[in-house]
Amino acid sequence: MKILVFQHLAVEHPGIFRDFWREAGHTTHIIPLDEGSQIPPLSDYDLLAVMGGPMDVWETEKHQWLIPEMAAIRTWITDLNRPYFGICLGHQLLAEALGGKTGLMTTPEVGITTATLTPEGRKDPLFASLGPDLQAFQWHGAEVQTLPPNATILAANPACPVQAMRIGTRAWGIQFHIEMTPTTAPDWAAIPAYAASLNTALGPERAKNLPVDLAPHLPDFAKMARQINDNLFHAIKAP
Repeated sequence: MKILVFQHLAVEHPGIFRDFWREAGHTTHIIPLDEGSQIPPLSDYDLLAVMGGPMDVWETEKHQWLIPEMAAIRTWITDLNRPYFGICLGHQLLAEALGGKTGLMTTPEVGITTATLTPEGRKDPLFASLGPDLQAFQWHGAEVQTLPPNATILAANPACPVQAMRIGTRAWGIQFHIEMTPTTAPDWAAIPAYAASLNTALGPERAKNLPVDLAPHLPDFAKMARQINDNLFHAIKAP
């Protein structure tokens, strides 16, 4: 498959999914929107993956490329009816582009937490052979607060009621991070905006130790990411 990736920050790339896609022989075309890259003709691609970033969906004056990005997401899903996979900001952009609303959380969710699959999530092909409880890494201060039409909540927790969702039959968004690699947390912590939010959420000492604390969990995160990746491609190839 030809995979189109919307990227919003160089260190928020597809992570471990790059390995999975390369192994499977897929080609990946990354568009760094924050660097001024233009969105190519959508009809040339089979899957759209949209990654995270430090900006919020409503910051369209500061990041004007968010407007054509959301328009492209809308076209991709409503006109082309092609599969979509969004993580963190990509999850929120999916909601916003299709008529939902995203807003600030009362308390940011940072660190290793658990999201529980809903009854619909347990039946969804994206989470086949997983759950009911998914332990994953979180780093977000915004959340989907109003679902778009035709959306189904697939996972939730007390901090964030929309941890994962599906819109229609071929568009998925996941709030938590499943793309983690050994370099992800150190790379993100080097970004000033992320470092500040990390210190606020965890305190300086826990923030400093985050890469060490995450290390024992990375094999399980990788296993979950592999399963979700395999499930995704199985689902989008199904008739």
